[in-house]
Amino acid sequence: MSGLVVTRLSVHGGEQTIVDAATLSAPAGQITGLVGPNGAGKSTMMRAALGLGETVGGEVHFAGADLLAMGRRERAKICAFVEQTATTETRITVREVVGLGRLPHQPSWQAEPSEKDETIVEQALAAVELSAFADRVFNTLSGGEQQRVHLARALAQQPRLLVLDEPTSHLDMRAQRHMLELLRGRATAGLTVLMAIHDLNLAAGYCDRLVVMNYGRIVAEGAPEDVLTPALLRDVYGIEASVIAHPVTGKPLIAY
Repeated sequence: MSGLVVTRLSVHGGEQTIVDAATLSAPAGQITGLVGPNGAGKSTMMRAALGLGETVGGEVHFAGADLLAMGRRERAKICAFVEQTATTETRITVREVVGLGRLPHQPSWQAEPSEKDETIVEQALAAVELSAFADRVFNTLSGGEQQRVHLARALAQQPRLLVLDEPTSHLDMRAQRHMLELLRGRATAGLTVLMAIHDLNLAAGYCDRLVVMNYGRIVAEGAPEDVLTPALLRDVYGIEASVIAHPVTGKPLIAY
């Protein structure tokens, strides 16, 4: 299958099973939303799938290649990860942070960014509307601005698989829409996008597919209109809610 395929991935934390034989797919050219309550195991599962956490079983393939068998640098040429929170006390500029995305593609002897690197960094900054912030010190930015910088860093990495952990959590409504439209455009161009997202209405509006986790297990997977049902919301989230069609898009809209 073209895209990401996770098969029976398990992660333990001490005596606790955090991810329990998770099997899911994120097709190329689509946005797959990973949803579920707090503590469901979403962040742990994504990190483990990218080789950033210890697994106790399972397989992860992208476009047929075994991701977990790859070296870290080789994997970084394929996959980019945007964490929910990533800060630094180092006085590093926004341009320098975004430039870190070029490291997997640079030979070890390269001391300075190439002209190509600089062009790609400028394009990534423009994509997230932060060109004017390029020379600002990163840790002086707001949480939402920092989140957009990290997306720019991931775009500069030029991945084929982009994994994001709550990418809209610190953003206002306009910035949320811009980020999700940006991801929509990249997915349409062939990028595989997997993102954990809490806002189910945003997930329904922008994701092609949803994967629902609860207590470390995958409990549902499919198109938003098939997954987001009153029964699932009751069983997984413990809420009574109605699911109606959005008056403009026709996508599922949760009212509770």
